[in-house]
Amino acid sequence: MPHTTSAIFGTMRSEVKIIELSARQQRIIAIVRDRGTVTGEHIAEELSLTRATLRSDLAILTMAGILDARPRVGYFYVGDQASNFGCEMIGKYLVKDYKSVPVVVQEHTTVYDAIVTMFLEDVGTLFVVREQGILIGVASRKDLLKVAIGQSDLHEVPISLAMTRMPNITTITLDASMYDAAKKLIETQVDSLPVVKPGPDQAVEVVGRVTKTTITRLFVELGSARTV
Repeated sequence: MPHTTSAIFGTMRSEVKIIELSARQQRIIAIVRDRGTVTGEHIAEELSLTRATLRSDLAILTMAGILDARPRVGYFYVGDQASNFGCEMIGKYLVKDYKSVPVVVQEHTTVYDAIVTMFLEDVGTLFVVREQGILIGVASRKDLLKVAIGQSDLHEVPISLAMTRMPNITTITLDASMYDAAKKLIETQVDSLPVVKPGPDQAVEVVGRVTKTTITRLFVELGSARTV
């Protein structure tokens, strides 16, 4: 059987772009190709992962035309070449068109206030900024929980003790494709990417966010990732 290592995508200008598939995506392809037709739940069991963890991988492989899906039946192998529909999507849908409003806190915010903001905004990630919206850090639920455990007064603990600092933050730009955003979310195993544009002195300004929910909504909208 052929070994799939990449998917070939055409841009809207008919150029060819080769995207390397992750090791997990290659394993998914092998499972589906060997089984003939298999549900998402069975793929997750085979890899000892949750269905939610695989959702973006399955959506990308379906979008690329490598896999297809039938409701109440399962995923099945189509081939290594992307479908024309998948090719068009890669070149057409950009982060700037699908980003949502970023949820930010200032660098002087306390961990207590950050937790309240996260709860009220119903998000899993906060972007920490200084003047002019310049990104200096990112704080997730897990980051805040780690600091909260054992701390007597969260009103006195600055968020700087909990956040991941620049430049150790994965970002995405406005002109990047939604495929690139999905790939970064999978590779870094984070829930949210800050969308940035160049700021003063080589800094970056936060202008939006892309989350796993953003990607899922796009795939549902396009009808390229049907529930199985």
